[in-house]
Amino acid sequence: MDRGGAETLIMNVYRNLDKTRFQFDFVTHCSDNGDYEHEIEDMGGKIYKISSLGQLGPIAYVSKLIKIMKNQQYIAVHSHTDYQSGFPALAAKIAGIEHRICHSHSTNWLKGERLKDTVILKTLKTVIKFSATKYCSCSKEAADFLFGRSFIKNERVSILKNGIDVNQFSTNKSTCRKEVLKELNLPENAIIIGHVGRFSESKNQGFLLKIMKRLIEEEPRYVALLVGDGPMKQQIAREAEDLGITNQIRFLGVRDDIPTLMSAFDVFLFPSLFEGFGIVTIEAQCAGTACILSDAVPKETDMDLGLVSYINLDGTIEIWCQKVKEALKVKGPEKEVIHKRIEDKGYSIGQNIEEWLSLYGLNAT
Repeated sequence: MDRGGAETLIMNVYRNLDKTRFQFDFVTHCSDNGDYEHEIEDMGGKIYKISSLGQLGPIAYVSKLIKIMKNQQYIAVHSHTDYQSGFPALAAKIAGIEHRICHSHSTNWLKGERLKDTVILKTLKTVIKFSATKYCSCSKEAADFLFGRSFIKNERVSILKNGIDVNQFSTNKSTCRKEVLKELNLPENAIIIGHVGRFSESKNQGFLLKIMKRLIEEEPRYVALLVGDGPMKQQIAREAEDLGITNQIRFLGVRDDIPTLMSAFDVFLFPSLFEGFGIVTIEAQCAGTACILSDAVPKETDMDLGLVSYINLDGTIEIWCQKVKEALKVKGPEKEVIHKRIEDKGYSIGQNIEEWLSLYGLNAT
């Protein structure tokens, strides 16, 4: 339970539940303490840690889950492990749990077109369809990836919008900018390019560095703030050093003040290779920050505030740089307008609670 997109979404829902009536427990595959674990425990949730499916193998993995699921009288199991989510659903089926939900958050699968990969993915999808009672997704693209077009056409998949707490983004942008400039000892005239995401292949931070290299060559005031952690962080740091831009790339690690940082950014840059949705793009718009996104990010992320541009990943560095410079001139609407638009589009977390509870056979009221 670190600060990834799916985890943040789950926590947004969990925080807004009436804990006197509803409670979430969590199963994770990480032995280390996650960023959200203390908060979960403070709210009364239990955290069970087991090894992953790949480490244990299907039989031992399902057996461990069954043991956990029989420990309490759970009414629902909601699995967020994408193409592996059929196995928690299978364990829940064996444990006699009525509501078994598989949730697609991504469009990612193994590279290449090997027959073995195709067979594995088909098998995993079969386990999902056999075990789950309900299917949901963060976007049509993610639904199509995991469940197939026939499920969408027959309305068997619920598209659950990735809601955020808009009230966290009420602070004035100028105030947030001054706070961040002071903390990081940056000059007042710095041009801040922001990025929030796990350091992994999918987030494409290496390409972001190449964009920064070109921008810095034209204007030394550019600085990039990279927020997050992940397996490729050290590699990206070395690439920044090789490009000679280390002094203008700040690695901020995992942060709990994302609303402040989003408001401090002049432009939010998100050149992902693939995305199930990208909740951080909604957060950036909620902060009134212009966004430059790859066209692999679902178009549902555009809140129609005039803040978003999508660029093809095959586009040249020059095209991306030009779009960044154009974004610097964009002035977002007033906060009240932004928040109302996000609420109207159904991306305020308070509007999502009832949909989540209905998956579990519950009524929010």
